[in-house]
Amino acid sequence: MAENSFPSGGPALNARRRDRELAALGDNPVVDLLVIGGGVTGAGVALDAAARGLRTVLVERHDLAYGTSRWSSKLVHGGLRYLASGKIGIAHESAVERGILLRRTAPHLVRPLPQLVPLLPGIGFSSRALIRAGFLAGDALRAGAGTPGALLPRSRRVTRAEALRLAPTVRQHGLRGGLQAWDGQLVDDARLVVAVARTAAAHGAAVLTRVSAEAVDGAGATLRDTLTGETLQVRATAVINATGVWADQVDPSIELRPSRGTHLVFDAAAFGGLTAALTVPVPGSVGRFIFALPAPHGRVYLGLTDEDAPGPVPDEPRPTATEIDFLLDTVNTVLRIPLTHTDIRGSYAGLRPLLRTAGDNTADISREHAVLTSPSGVVTVVGGKLTTYRKMAQDAVDAAVTRAGLTARPCRTADIPLAGAVGGAARDGLAAPQLLIERYGAEAPTVAALAAANPELADPVFPGADVLAAEFAWSLEQEGALDAGDLLDRRTRLGLVPADRAAAQAAAEAVVSAWSA
Repeated sequence: MAENSFPSGGPALNARRRDRELAALGDNPVVDLLVIGGGVTGAGVALDAAARGLRTVLVERHDLAYGTSRWSSKLVHGGLRYLASGKIGIAHESAVERGILLRRTAPHLVRPLPQLVPLLPGIGFSSRALIRAGFLAGDALRAGAGTPGALLPRSRRVTRAEALRLAPTVRQHGLRGGLQAWDGQLVDDARLVVAVARTAAAHGAAVLTRVSAEAVDGAGATLRDTLTGETLQVRATAVINATGVWADQVDPSIELRPSRGTHLVFDAAAFGGLTAALTVPVPGSVGRFIFALPAPHGRVYLGLTDEDAPGPVPDEPRPTATEIDFLLDTVNTVLRIPLTHTDIRGSYAGLRPLLRTAGDNTADISREHAVLTSPSGVVTVVGGKLTTYRKMAQDAVDAAVTRAGLTARPCRTADIPLAGAVGGAARDGLAAPQLLIERYGAEAPTVAALAAANPELADPVFPGADVLAAEFAWSLEQEGALDAGDLLDRRTRLGLVPADRAAAQAAAEAVVSAWSA
C-alpha cells in the first residue's frame, strides 16, 4: 500500500517515524525533558512540554494507553462525587477540565451524556432528596466552570415514559420517573491517549513505544528498544515519571496503594437500546453508584468497583468473581429481567494509582493528583484521574521546569485542539460515515477515502463488525500501532469482547503483514 495514501508530516505516528527518531536520539542523546509512561498523563506531559518549546522524548515500554488509561469507564466526570466529601477544589477542577475537553480540545471525542437515576420503590425520600441535591450542585459546578447549559443542560426530574425511553429495561412496577443530569462521555479512553500523543508529535515530541527506561535518575536513563534489544544512554535536563501504578518501580520513594475498578461488557440488546448512563445506587451505601453506559460497537459497559489491590502490579489486571457478582447483583435491583453471567460478553479491570495513606478504604483515598520530586531528582506525577490529565501534566511540567531551571513558554494546552478535533457545524458537514466521524473527527474523510481507494480495505474486519480494515491501516500509518494487539486492544476496542477479538484477528494480522511488506 502506498505511503502517499496518507497525508505527510503532522501528527503521524508509525514504525518509520519511530525508527527515525530513535536514530536521531542516538546521534544526539541530550534532551530537555524525558517522559516515562505512555498513558494519558505521560502523553499530556509530552504535549505540554513540546508546546512550550522543550526538546521532549516520551518512552513507553509497551504501547500507548497500555495500562490504566484504557480501563476506565470512558466518562469525563464533572467532579460531582467529590463535593460529597467536601473536596470543592478537585470538584471545580474536574468541571473546568471537562469543559475544556468538550468545547476546545476534544469535541470529536467527548460528548454530552444524560445520566438517569430511576425512581423505584427502593429509593426512599431521603435518598431521592440527596441525589437531587447532588445534581443541583453539579449544575452549579457546570456554571462555575463556564460550560454553557446549551451543551450540558440543567438537571431535572423526568417522567416515567421518559425514563423508560432512556433506559428501556428498567423495572416498570413502582417506577415514578427518574432524576436526570448530564456529564461527559469519551468515545474511547485509549483513542484520547492516541490523540494526545499524536498532537505531541505534531509539536515536535518524539513518541517512542516499545522502549523501556532503566537506571532512571534525574539526569536521564538507559533506554532499551524492546524490539531489538539495543540500548542507548539519554541525558535529560529533567525527567518526569508518569508511569501510573508502576510509578514506585521507577521511583522507590513513592508509596502507592492501587485500587481495582472492574467493568463488565454486554451487548447493547441486553439493555434494550440504552441511551443514558443508567445510574444505580449501591444498596446500603450513601452516595455510591454503579453505571451502565452505552458504548461503541453495540455494547454497554457496566461498572465499577473500588477494591484494594495489594501485591505485584500485573500488566493486565483481571476482575474477580466477587466483583462480577457485585455488579450483576446491584444492576439487577433496577432491571425488569435480571442479567446473568451468560449475558456477559467480556470484562476488564484497571488499577488506580492512589498514594498510600493511613485510611482503610481505597474509596476514601483522595483522587487529587500529586507532583513529587524524588531524592534522585525525578519528578513523579501520580494520582488524579483521566478527566484532569491536562492539569496534571501542566503541574508536572511546571515543577520540572522550575527544578531544572529550563527556559520554557507558559502552558498552552487548554487551547490546543487534539488531532482530529472538530465540532459544531464543521463536524456536521464532514463527508464521511457517522461511525468514522465519531472515531476520527476531522480525519474521518481521509479514512473513508483510504477505504474507497483500496478495495481490500473497504470491508469490515469480520462479518457484522462496524470496523473497516481501512481503520487498521490508518492506525498503523498514523496512530503508532505496531502489531495486531495494538489494533485489536487499543486503537479499536474489539478486544474487550474475546469472541470479537478472535473474529478480527486474521484481518488485523493481514493488514499488519501487508503494511510491513
